[in-house]
Amino acid sequence: MADQIDQKPEIFELNNGSMQVKITNYGATITSLSLPDNNGKQADVVLGFDSVEPYVKGVAPYFGAIVGRVANRIKEGKFTLDGAEYALPINQPPNSLHGGNPSITFKYHSRDGEEGYPGEVSVTATYTLTSSTTMRLDMEAVSENKPTPISLAQHTYWNLAGHNSWEHT
Repeated sequence: MADQIDQKPEIFELNNGSMQVKITNYGATITSLSLPDNNGKQADVVLGFDSVEPYVKGVAPYFGAIVGRVANRIKEGKFTLDGAEYALPINQPPNSLHGGNPSITFKYHSRDGEEGYPGEVSVTATYTLTSSTTMRLDMEAVSENKPTPISLAQHTYWNLAGHNSWEHT
């Protein structure tokens, strides 16, 4: 099974001699499925792209992808379950579409003794675009078997004047 963590988007191919399916690790997206038609000629029956770039760029959002936690729209981003009301991110006003805001989660497992530190630690970092101009970072580190010091930081150097601005005062 392909793991999307720490991997660039790629297309993988399965072929059983009769049917061929291409799937990318970017959203577990089916990009192509070819099988024999009534005349025995191979036919691709999936609307998709030959490379991962259009998917990454959002040219055809959700084509062939696994979407969720809930597929489709949740009206006004609200629902009631077992008497409790829940509010979701509005990512396609006025609704929540296909599970909320775009996000990506990275996971890292630090072994006991790595760099001299005691204990195994599982770390997750989730970047979420919460609006057209807001990004949120949620980080969690859990010591699994021994006490250990933990102090995470996101260490980006921001250039608020823009990428090509090199004037320093």
